[in-house]
Amino acid sequence: MTAELVRGQNHTLPQTRLEIRVSAGTPVVAGATLGDERGTVHGIEWIAHPGSPQLPGLEVSKQAAADHRLAVDLDAVPAAVHRVTVLLALPMEVGGPVRFGAVAAPFVAVTGLEGTEIATFTLTGLDAESAVAALELYRRQGDWKVRAVGQGYAGGLAAMLADQGVTGAAELARSIHEAVARGMARSVAPPPPRTQEGDRVRHTAAIGEPAPPAGPAPTRPPAATSPTADSTAGGPTAGPSAGPGTGPISYAHPRRQATAPPPPPPTAPPAEPGRPAQPVAGDATGWSMEERLYNQVWGMFEDLARTTAAYRSAVDFAESRMDQELDRALSDPRNRIGGAGDRARQEARARRDQLTDRAREALDRDLAQLAAESAVVEPALPAAFAAWDNPVWHAYRVPMEIPMALRIGDLHLPENSDLHIPLLVRLPLERGIWVDSGRTASEAAALTDTDRLRRLAMDNAVAHAARLLAVYPAGEFSVHVIDAAGSAAAALAPLVNSGVLAGPPAAGAGGVASVLARLTRRVDLVQMAIRAGAADSLPPDLDTAEQLLIVNDFPHGFDDRAVTQLRYLADEGPSVGVHLLMVADREDASAYGPVLDPLWRSLLRITPVADDHLADPWVGHAWTYEPLGMPAGSRVLEQVLAQVAAARRTGRRP
Repeated sequence: MTAELVRGQNHTLPQTRLEIRVSAGTPVVAGATLGDERGTVHGIEWIAHPGSPQLPGLEVSKQAAADHRLAVDLDAVPAAVHRVTVLLALPMEVGGPVRFGAVAAPFVAVTGLEGTEIATFTLTGLDAESAVAALELYRRQGDWKVRAVGQGYAGGLAAMLADQGVTGAAELARSIHEAVARGMARSVAPPPPRTQEGDRVRHTAAIGEPAPPAGPAPTRPPAATSPTADSTAGGPTAGPSAGPGTGPISYAHPRRQATAPPPPPPTAPPAEPGRPAQPVAGDATGWSMEERLYNQVWGMFEDLARTTAAYRSAVDFAESRMDQELDRALSDPRNRIGGAGDRARQEARARRDQLTDRAREALDRDLAQLAAESAVVEPALPAAFAAWDNPVWHAYRVPMEIPMALRIGDLHLPENSDLHIPLLVRLPLERGIWVDSGRTASEAAALTDTDRLRRLAMDNAVAHAARLLAVYPAGEFSVHVIDAAGSAAAALAPLVNSGVLAGPPAAGAGGVASVLARLTRRVDLVQMAIRAGAADSLPPDLDTAEQLLIVNDFPHGFDDRAVTQLRYLADEGPSVGVHLLMVADREDASAYGPVLDPLWRSLLRITPVADDHLADPWVGHAWTYEPLGMPAGSRVLEQVLAQVAAARRTGRRP
C-alpha cells in the first residue's frame, strides 16, 4: 500500500533499489546530495547534478525536465553516507518561472524498479522559493527510511547547498545552472500542448480575434510497441520504456474543442498468445491520421530513449555489483592466495555476464518491436514528416493548411544505428535553427574538410527552407536571405532560380542592415497590434505571412547594431512569425565572447553531417543527428519549388 506522506512524516523502505520519480508542471532541475549522520555534505564529490549526474549508487537526470526518474541503489552508496537528499530547483538562465508558487506543486514518488509506488509526497505551500529539498532517504538502526521534507529556499540552489554545509555553494550553483542552460539548448523538448485554433495558423491571422474555448488535451496511449525493462536484468533503471504513462505527450487538435480524440482504429488483427502485436501506422490518439502519426513518432522516440536507459542502467549496475563482490572477496587475506581469489573473480564475472546478457535480450526484443513499427510508419508519413526519398514527394501538391510539424532530420542511438527516429519540430517554429558549419568532434566532421562543411551546411539550410515553403499554403511563408559575402550563390540557386524568395539575397553591410531593419519593423508593428488588439492598424504593405531569415556566414557583414537586431529577432521573432535559420561557425563569432551566448542557446543546433550533440527530453541520451539527404540525381527539390512558385504567382491553392 502506498504511503501518502506529509511534511515531516517518514516511512520504512522495504527495498534498497529504488526509483524516485518527479513530476512537475514545468522543467525543473533534479539532483541529490549525500550527507553524513548530521546531514553535512563533505564536498562537491558528494553531489549529483546535471553537470555530474552519477555517484556510487545514485544517478540523476542530465538536464532540466518536467518529469524525472532518479535511480538509487542504497546498498551501493559509501558506508559514510547516512542521508540522501533529493533536491529540486527551477532553472535560472532559461527564461522560465523563477518561483515555485507560480507553477503546479511538484509531485515526488519513491517506487520499486517495477514501478510500484512505496511513498509519495506532493510539495504544496511553496511560494517565493526557487529551490526545495523534496525528501530524504536516511539510515536508522540498520534500515533505510524516507522522510518528506519540503523545505524551500527563496535564495535558490545556492542557499540550499550552503544550508547543507557545501563550501563554495554559490559558485557550484552557478555552474549547475550553466550546465542546465547548455543542456536545454541541446535538448529536443516535446512541444507544449496546442489547444486554440490560432495555434496552427500564421500568427497575425488571429490578431484581435477572440480565441475559441479550449477543450481537454488528449493523451497518447502506448504505441504499438510498449517495451519495458526486464526487472531481472538488474540495476536501477531510468524507468520502463513505456514512458507515456508517466510523461504523456498530449496535444489537442486545433479545430476540436469539446471532446477527447478517438482511440486508434483497430486496423491490425489481434496478436497470437505469446507473440507481440503487429504494429500499424497511426496507432496513437488523434483526430486525423496526421496527428496520430505525429504522436506515434514521438511515442517511438520516448520508447527508444527509455528502453535504452533501462539497458544502460542495468549494465552499469552489473559492473558495480561485480566490483563490490570482488572487493568483499579480496578483502579477506585468505582469498588473495591460491585458487580462492581466482574462483571469486570468475564467479563475479559470470554473474555480471548473466545480468548483462538478460538486459541485452530485453533491449533486443524492444528494438525489434520498434524497428517493426518504424518499418510500417515510415511509408505512411505525409510529406511534411517524410524524408526526401519517400515517394510521397513525387505526388506533391501545394497544401491547403499548415501541417502539425516538419521533419528536419533523423536521430539514432549507438545500440542500434539502423533504427532512425524522425526529428519533428512543431509548426509554426517555436525557436530558430542553427546549422553549425564549424568542425565538431564527430567522426564525420573530422573526415570532411572545412570548405566542404560550409558548403554542406548551406545546402542543408536551403533544403530546410524548401521544405518549409513546400508545407505552407501558397503565400503564407516568405523567405529572406542574407549572404553578405555572396559566397553561397551556388547553394542558393534552387531558391533564386525558382523565384520563391521574397527578394534577391542581401549582400554587403548595406543589404544586411536593410533586411534586418525591415524584419525588426515587422516584429515591432505586430507586437504593438497584438497588445492593442488592433489588427486593422497594421500597414497595408506589411507582409503578414510567416517570415524566415536565412543568414549565411555570420558574423560577416554584421556590425554591433546588426548583431543586436539579430538577437532581437531570435528572442522576439518566433512569437510573431519571424524565424531565423543561421548558418554559422561559432568560432567565427568568438570575438563577441559571451555576448552571443543567449543567441546560440536560443537556436536549435543541427549539423550538416552526422553528430551526436542532441539530447532527448526524458533521459538526456546523446543522440546522433543525421541531416536528410537528397537522393543522388534526384530533381525532387526543383520540382517541388517549381510548384510552390507557380502557386504563388497565380495566387491559387489546389
